[in-house]
This record gives sequence, C-alpha cells and structure tokens, in this order.
Amino acid sequence: MNTPKIAAMVGLAASLFASSASVAAEFNFKLHHFLGPQTPSHLKTVAPWAEAIEEASNGRVDIEIYPSMSLGGTPPELVGQARDGVVDIVWTVNGYTAGLFPRTEVFELPFVHRNDPAATNLAMYDVFDAELRQEYQGLEVMFLHVHQGNGLHTVDKEVRMPADVEGLKIRTPSRTGAWTIEALGAAPVAMPVPSLPQALSKKTVDAAFVPFEIVPSLKLEQQTNYQIEGADQMRFGTLVFQMSMNKAKWDSLPEDIQQIFKDHSGREWLEQLGQVWIENDDEGIAQVVAAGNEHIVLDQAQTDAFEKALEPVITRWVDEATKSGIDGEALLQKARDAIAAHSE
Repeated sequence: MNTPKIAAMVGLAASLFASSASVAAEFNFKLHHFLGPQTPSHLKTVAPWAEAIEEASNGRVDIEIYPSMSLGGTPPELVGQARDGVVDIVWTVNGYTAGLFPRTEVFELPFVHRNDPAATNLAMYDVFDAELRQEYQGLEVMFLHVHQGNGLHTVDKEVRMPADVEGLKIRTPSRTGAWTIEALGAAPVAMPVPSLPQALSKKTVDAAFVPFEIVPSLKLEQQTNYQIEGADQMRFGTLVFQMSMNKAKWDSLPEDIQQIFKDHSGREWLEQLGQVWIENDDEGIAQVVAAGNEHIVLDQAQTDAFEKALEPVITRWVDEATKSGIDGEALLQKARDAIAAHSE
C-alpha cells in the first residue's frame, strides 16, 4: 500500500477513534504495531510503556495505540510509516525490513544472544550511540529489545540433533533467522508471525523459529506437537524489536517531554522487559505441556552440536558486515563482551 493511501487511512482512523483525552492533551501520538491487542507483547510491553509516559506527563501526552496493523499497510512497512511521518511511533521487528539494520543484527545471532533478554537489551543500550544509531536515520529510537529467544516448534518432527532439521521448511521473520535455517540444511520461509498458524495447519511450513511467549495468542499448541530448546534455556538466536518515533516529531517536542520518554525507555525499563519476556515464555511452555505436546530440552552435548553447526552463521554475518564497510569482527566482540558483562 502506498504512503498517500496509508495516510488517508490514518486520518480516517484517527477521526473515528480519537478519544476525548487525546483531544485535551498537548502532545498526541499514534502508535502503530502488528500484533493483536490481547497478545503479551501488547499487554505487557507496548501498552504499559505508553501508559507510564502518559501518567508521568500529567495528561500532557496522549498515545493512541493501533494494534494489528489497523492503520493499514503490512508489518514490513512500519519502519517506513514512522520515517515518513504517516504515524508517530511504531513498535516492530527489525528483521521485517531485511538489510536496513545490519549492525544491530549482531545481537540476533545464535549463541551471541544467549538466554538472557535483559542482558542483550542492556548490551544494545550500551553500544547504541557509538555503534548502532547511524542505522536509524529518520527515526528517534525510544528503545531496542529482544525476546527470550527462538525455540523450534515442529508439526510432527522430533528434533534432538542438527541432522534432524535437514529438509524441513521453517518459518523465519529475519535474514539472520534464514541463515540459521540454511546452516541446518533446511529451507527458510519468510513471513510475519500473524501468518504462522495458517501456514502450519496447511503444511506450508513444517516448523517455526519463534519464542514460546507467542504460543497462547496464536494457539500454536494446536498446530504443533514438539517444542525444542537448548540446555539452560539456550535458544536458536533471537529477534530485535524497536520502539521508534518519527525524528521530526521528536525534534518538535520540548525538552521536558523528551525527558519523560527517555526516563521510561532506559536501563530500568530494559531490565524489566527482560524479565517480562522470560515470564511470557514460561507461560507459553506451560500451555504446550498442558496441551500434551512434548517439550524437548536438549542436553549439553546436543546443544553444543547445534552451536557448532551454527558457527557458519556468525562467519556469514561478519563477512556480510565487512563487505558493507562495517568492522564485523570488532562489533561482534563488542556485542559479546557487553552481553557477558550484563549476564554476570
């Protein structure tokens, strides 16, 4: 959908749904995202963040949230909607716009992100200004975060070693996820997560790399029989999410309002988010077990076999980064060091 059409839809939606509170506020924002209003992501990440800022502003700020792409377009268009000022704020997955954020991708790589989302969140915060900010032209990033990490959810294939994955068609939302799948001898199928239940039920894909937290809202226990993760909750890579504002909108705000956004998007919030997403995953695991699915936790030797099989993914990212003029080896080491520091 082109930008003028999206803009028209935004205007219509705003006129229909704007609340009396938003009319009264000094600073009004439209926040657009791709997941439903009953998902943990909406209820425990997007909505609490917006509500905290509204409360801290004493009514000066109103943030209207539009979930489920209700303002039009598709998930890969969200970054463009924010950059173009079609909406004010977006919450989205970096990987939906492949290639736009190659530096930030380092934090998605399997066995770079380990099993602690708070550590990776804080690591990205630490290196953002020096290493990542340049990728976000036209945006003011409120915060970056990751989920707990990708578990492997299969329709009917029990997986305990890398060879068990060979030949499967596996859903992924990002190019680092696609590289992970290819390294395991499987075929990546790109799609946003809302399309996954139908793809699984129709066997368009045999499996998916997604966190466990999405299971309840998509009812994935009904389309899959096996859920697999590594030892000590080790996962097969992760996804980076961004909450970003249109840069011109940000620059138009007075310093005190900007400070409210900063105060609610910093270290304390990122650490809290890490714990929230761990708890979300625990709930998803409990649901698949209750449904009778087999939750497979690999032993350490099996997990080590996957780490060895996925080493080419790291090499591939370094090579791609180097071709783009990025010192991939140096950035990889900075990412690992920052994550390790917060893991300790």
